[in-house]
Amino acid sequence: MTTPLAAPKTSMLWRRSALASAGAQLELLDGVQLDAGRSTFDAALGGAGLEPLTAAGIDVLQLNLGRVCNQVCMHCHVDAGPDRREDMDAETAELALEVLARTDIPTVDITGGAPEMSAQFDRLVTGARALGRHVMDRCNLTILLAKGFEHYPEFLAENQVEVVCSLPHHRALSTDRQRGDGVYARSIEALQRLNALGYGKPGTGLRLVIVTNPVGAFLPAGQDSLEAEWKVELERHHGIVFNALYSITNMPISRYLEWLESRGNLDAYLQRLVNAFNPGAVAGVMCRSTLSVDWRGYLYDCDFNQMLELGTGHGAPRHLRDFDLDALASRRVVTARHCFGCTAGAGSSCGGETAGG
Repeated sequence: MTTPLAAPKTSMLWRRSALASAGAQLELLDGVQLDAGRSTFDAALGGAGLEPLTAAGIDVLQLNLGRVCNQVCMHCHVDAGPDRREDMDAETAELALEVLARTDIPTVDITGGAPEMSAQFDRLVTGARALGRHVMDRCNLTILLAKGFEHYPEFLAENQVEVVCSLPHHRALSTDRQRGDGVYARSIEALQRLNALGYGKPGTGLRLVIVTNPVGAFLPAGQDSLEAEWKVELERHHGIVFNALYSITNMPISRYLEWLESRGNLDAYLQRLVNAFNPGAVAGVMCRSTLSVDWRGYLYDCDFNQMLELGTGHGAPRHLRDFDLDALASRRVVTARHCFGCTAGAGSSCGGETAGG
């Protein structure tokens, strides 16, 4: 039995943790002894006849606006928090909108940190909607109740933004362990506010998705069964309704990696991901249809690669100012050992499961 997660008070960068360095994280992961046939992610792909992993187009432009956040969560792969200062500037936001204007990428996925805390959030939402794009806001819920941000439920509804909100568990104890005392109660209040505006209800067009991740060193349960359970529990106890639930595997990077290492669970957890490698989950991984952009405008295959500073590979543009849709839509994806997290069991992506287990 593993020690449960416990929310930290500050970011790793603020604490000057050795694992605040992307290089140190990659070195730690590479030092874990794994089965020879799957010692690297590319080896696992090759064994399944799936190497190289390449993009199959760009359906989603995911904009990470920075690492400023009102929460400090144990599992956070961004190492976000109130003590971080990274925030997208106006020039980079305009570059992103220019890229959208000259392409037909249909979806803009806005994340952070708490993206609502970025100075560019409103401009990106209204600009992308004016271009006719579907916009998603990856929201931590509690920000919707924070001073100065209380207007955002109405703003999101007015702009027909899909809210993809994170909540570790439908019960308070597990949520507060991972995210801090009182987070569950505030999250429930925020969900009720969204429901009152029509989010999650039939016929409104206001889509509400909940994202959950395990509270511990194990893989998530089946997404369909979890969704059914959560819909019953949240409506029965709080009158909350929502459209869908996404179940996401905890990635062994950043704060979650720090926790795994501190509890002596890293080797076993990484081996668990490797043992659960599912070739059927590979086709749906997010890097094949999503392009990730950081707060400075640099390009990555996914948000996890962004945090590990693994930029796009050889021959692919590296920044929004050099954006080339054809080159990026067929690029070879940069991989490392953390990628086993996206292909374990039923798979895991920003949209939840990628395949049957």
